[in-house]
Amino acid sequence: MLQDDIQFLQIHLPEDITNAKGCGDFERAQRLIEARLSDIRTPKFLLPRLRVEKAILARLPLDYTYTIADAVSLVQQDIPDFTETEFNELMDAGAIDWIYIHGTPYVAARFYETLLKVNPLIARRAGKEGDFEALPGTRLLNQNMQQMKELGGVCRHIRIRAKLQIKDSAFRPGQHVRVHMPIPASAVNMRNIEIIATSPEAVMMSAASHAQRSIYFEETMQENHPFYVEYAYDCLALNHVLDPNQVTLNRAAFDTEEEPPHICFTPTIRALCDELKGDEENPLKIARLFYDFCTTLVRYSFMREYFTIPEIPEYAALNLKGDCGVQALLFITLCRSAGIPARWQSGLYVTPDSAGMHDWAQFYVAPYGWLFADPSFGGSAYRNGNLDRWNHYFGSLDPFRMVANSMFQQRLDPLKFQPRLDPYDNQMGEVEYDDQGLLRSDLEYSWEILEHTERDIHELMTL
Repeated sequence: MLQDDIQFLQIHLPEDITNAKGCGDFERAQRLIEARLSDIRTPKFLLPRLRVEKAILARLPLDYTYTIADAVSLVQQDIPDFTETEFNELMDAGAIDWIYIHGTPYVAARFYETLLKVNPLIARRAGKEGDFEALPGTRLLNQNMQQMKELGGVCRHIRIRAKLQIKDSAFRPGQHVRVHMPIPASAVNMRNIEIIATSPEAVMMSAASHAQRSIYFEETMQENHPFYVEYAYDCLALNHVLDPNQVTLNRAAFDTEEEPPHICFTPTIRALCDELKGDEENPLKIARLFYDFCTTLVRYSFMREYFTIPEIPEYAALNLKGDCGVQALLFITLCRSAGIPARWQSGLYVTPDSAGMHDWAQFYVAPYGWLFADPSFGGSAYRNGNLDRWNHYFGSLDPFRMVANSMFQQRLDPLKFQPRLDPYDNQMGEVEYDDQGLLRSDLEYSWEILEHTERDIHELMTL
């Protein structure tokens, strides 16, 4: 089963497959894999690595859609004097993600979004630069941060109607369909979870404590229709004022282990861990050193599918770039490598007006218990000169979250039969036919915010 094969991603591929993949000859790479899978001399330890690589090679080119000429033309729509020389300089600086496809460089589909987000010069020349700190979403974060300091914490009651539908182009009338949609799960920052309604009627839902909680639909669909789930919950955010002098130096023994293939103490991770922490022994100070690295030196970048990246924390450490989940995984892996418990949280970031998928981290330091780190939000604050908010997202969070996943790379309940759209996380949902799992490009999804109101934190804490 592909989900079981993923743990073998750290095994190196044979040289000829690596060479074919590196120059973008994916057809040759697939042929070479098939030959080894059918060769009785192939060692058994290599078989799962080859099987998972087959699936990776099928998806990898889908995220790279522009030739350099096409990419330059796209930028020139906003910046007429932008040149190919400038583009190549950005590529050489690691600001643009690219791969070879049949020997020709192809650029990531979201390269321009990344440039506009993190490159002020490009955004200014494109006429898309704005005062980030004046944006409504940023003002909301700043207001919330101030309120948390004044009250010690805040709470929001949130009600959402989530929708997932197969695109007409991927719909097969009369086919058996299985659907897993993420729903709120038990967590230190979640309270009073209620599943209000579904359409059609759900077959089952996983336990509130499940590591990747979902609600499950199953039917033979004659006509294409959306799947809905409406839920409500309270999201609690406490303001943590941290003092390294109060930290207990006795290390906890949980959530410090490796979880192949990504949360692993490779030579790269160990070297980076040792370099950053030096002789420091205080776990809070060490975690802060890791957070600072992930927020000031690892640049934000929209990513290709995580499934196509063999070792995600190493990717971030070596390339100094990544999105919210990549940054969170690097922070988690560094913490665990240093003996500091750390774990994953993901689901949605939910404002009164919108919702979107998001990942962040937790880490444990006594006597404070579980604390939060959001390198993506912290890094954004740092880039825009808001050091107060940068500091806030080390230790504290905000009440605008929906937690569905508390662990990375976990099975769904019930099990999915076909390979998952995302084998590591479940934020938008998974859909499969009896013979095929559907990809992101086959699905439409959205979230309608039905209620987003403040709740008295003191009343909630006494319940």
